[in-house]
Amino acid sequence: MEYFLIILITAIVSASIALAVYIFVKKKILNGKAEEIIANAQIKAENIKKDKIFQAKEKFLQLKGEHEKYINEKNSQIREMENNIKHKEACLNQQEKELQNKLKDTDNAKKSLQIQKEQLEKKSKEYNALSEQVNKQIEEISGMTATEAKNILMENMMAKARLEAQAYINDTIDEARLNAAKEAKRIVITTIQRTATETAIENAVTTFPIENDEIKGRIIGREGRNIRALEAATGVEIVVDDTPDAILLSAFDPVRREVARLALHQLVMDGRIHPARIEEVVAKVKKQLEEEILETGKRTCIDLGIHGMNMELVKLIGRMKYRSSYGQNLLQHSREVANICAIMASELGLNPKMAKRAGLLHDIGKVSEDDPELPHAILGMKLAEQYKEKPEICNAIGAHHEEMEMTSILSPIVMVGDAISGARPGARREVIESYIKRLKGMEDLAASYPGVTKSYAIQAGRELRVIVGAEEVSDEQANKLSADIAQKIQNEMTYPGQVKITVIRETRSVAYAK
Repeated sequence: MEYFLIILITAIVSASIALAVYIFVKKKILNGKAEEIIANAQIKAENIKKDKIFQAKEKFLQLKGEHEKYINEKNSQIREMENNIKHKEACLNQQEKELQNKLKDTDNAKKSLQIQKEQLEKKSKEYNALSEQVNKQIEEISGMTATEAKNILMENMMAKARLEAQAYINDTIDEARLNAAKEAKRIVITTIQRTATETAIENAVTTFPIENDEIKGRIIGREGRNIRALEAATGVEIVVDDTPDAILLSAFDPVRREVARLALHQLVMDGRIHPARIEEVVAKVKKQLEEEILETGKRTCIDLGIHGMNMELVKLIGRMKYRSSYGQNLLQHSREVANICAIMASELGLNPKMAKRAGLLHDIGKVSEDDPELPHAILGMKLAEQYKEKPEICNAIGAHHEEMEMTSILSPIVMVGDAISGARPGARREVIESYIKRLKGMEDLAASYPGVTKSYAIQAGRELRVIVGAEEVSDEQANKLSADIAQKIQNEMTYPGQVKITVIRETRSVAYAK
């Protein structure tokens, strides 16, 4: 409106000037100089017109800037009012929560709450009135309703927040993966390098050397009575065959085999071999071996710095010396796991003594003669509970093969330490037939899935590479396939350590230039 007013004023001024010029020119014409005067008057009128239009535009821009400044100031005031309202609303919400808490305490608090609620309602009405006034002002200035402005603002903020959140999530995940991989490698490598123990290989058969067939005959006795007495006293099967200069002692219990070996050694050295003497020597050797087992357990605890353990558990630790697990001496394995767990606990800022104690006792159920039908982990946990070990240690023993839920941070450390010790090349031996059968079973299991063209078990069965057809299996299906195969191997197969499943999907285009 102001713009049109300026133009109108400009037009009126221009017309007045033109009229004056016309009168002036008319007089000049009368004076004989009409043409020159008219030309000059037209030029001057045009210049004046341009100047006035330019001045009008400048005035318009100035007024427009002042108007925008005024609008911005109003918007700032409105935003400040909104912030104040939000602050008051937050204060009111806080007051309401405090009043609700006081309501539960006493009857007096209820009366006070009623008064404050009335004040809250009053302030709420004031807030609503003020909020409506602000909303009306915003609607008048912006030219849109509050709902439309709110929806636009929310959509813009949500879109921006999604992008920022996704970028932050991706950065966080990448950083966590990088740091986790580095930290895990460092801890495992440090643990393996600092733990270097030799592993003894034990059999189910002990060979007892003899000098000649005369001693073999004395061991057999008249009609085999000496052998029968020795087998009855020790519980070991004695195999006497055509093998020169040797007798085989066969039993699954290494302690019994050791008793039979020591008893035979004393009988041969003494020369007196008969049933009464055999029973006497076997009883004496059993007592000596029990003392040696107790001493071995004590020495192991002292070497590892473990104190305050029940003597029955110490005896079971000593019995580990004469037991094996997959060809790996159980005591050496438990000592190794104890050291691994202690190192890992130290690296993670946990208690290394408790971790070492749990690692030493994790296979204690393998040497117990009670409840043979229970898994050794659960049996070991019950023994630890019986002899008053801490709940964290008991849970670590019972959960190291995932046969129960892990409730302690020591449990995954013991499980990892057991896997590291058992998975080390050379720690355990495996019959070649069962080894080949296990690898073939893994390959056949992977080949049973649709879309799989080839499967290879490599790295002694610790990695399974599965090749799928690019036309039949997508990238998303390949990810799911690796997880499915891993889950099926975990549920249906027995294997030491862990198995890595790698699904390979690729497209190859081959052409020949002739």
